[in-house]
Amino acid sequence: QVQLVESGGGLVQAGGSLRLSCVVSGSIFSINAMGWYRQAPGKQRELVAAIRSGGSANYADSVKGRFTISRDNAKNTVYLQMNSLKPEDTAVYYCKCAATARQTMGLMTGDYWGQGTQVTVSS
Repeated sequence: QVQLVESGGGLVQAGGSLRLSCVVSGSIFSINAMGWYRQAPGKQRELVAAIRSGGSANYADSVKGRFTISRDNAKNTVYLQMNSLKPEDTAVYYCKCAATARQTMGLMTGDYWGQGTQVTVSS
């Protein structure tokens, strides 16, 4: 089993900052890519930022220059630093990782999701 727990969401005024964290735990053999997605009411879930095990990252155009993704491999944790927040950033933010887990039958690679954390930006 692999569990992802996000934290750091909340209510902030436009122009403010938040830092999201996601800790991965469980029977982990290795973690590959990690990322943050978001879903606003009535919209599809979209990629915000992703970071590979080597540290290279990519971002949605809407957050480039404002958000920074990072990871601490020793702590199995991924972060999302969000600056200059806008009302349109309001959404539930989900952490996702591609990991290889130890299962009863051996190693299994798959995608795992957190439960989400609400980010609300007021104008």
